[in-house]
Amino acid sequence: PLLWSMIILPWLTLFLMKKEEIRRYLPVGIFAAFSSMVVVDIGSTLNLWALRDNVFPLSKVFPYHLGVAPVVTVWLFKFTYGKFLRYIAVDAIYNLVFAFLITPWLAIRGIRENIQVTSLGLFYITTIHGIILYFYQILQEGAPIGQRSYDLQTAAAKPYFDDEENNGKQK
Repeated sequence: PLLWSMIILPWLTLFLMKKEEIRRYLPVGIFAAFSSMVVVDIGSTLNLWALRDNVFPLSKVFPYHLGVAPVVTVWLFKFTYGKFLRYIAVDAIYNLVFAFLITPWLAIRGIRENIQVTSLGLFYITTIHGIILYFYQILQEGAPIGQRSYDLQTAAAKPYFDDEENNGKQK
């Protein structure tokens, strides 16, 4: 029940958020889920930590990454995006709680354990991950970084014809 609740319960909290905010921050939440699964897979391969328990049929994916990670990221960005120092402070507090309280509690329950990484090392890894997420959101919104602005759209999102410049000719 604990592992399934890590997937289901966080998503229910999004009913308390406006649809526009969900649309704005869900991409970074999905990126958080995907990238944290990659980080955990790399850490498991390097024997930094081990996942000891899981839910069927998700034998290789820790439930935290499908529920808690994306939803907490969405909420975190809702309240802190645009204020980098506030984001770093709140994210650091969350990472401290995760590294020094939640992870040891999961180890006591036989779910997850640190092997070759300390809680402080885990804190550093999650904080770096959080900074990457912040810059992903900046790129996602096309906001300027320094003096440059990045227009990162998929090819499908870009117009196929440029009527004004080429009189309807294909780009």
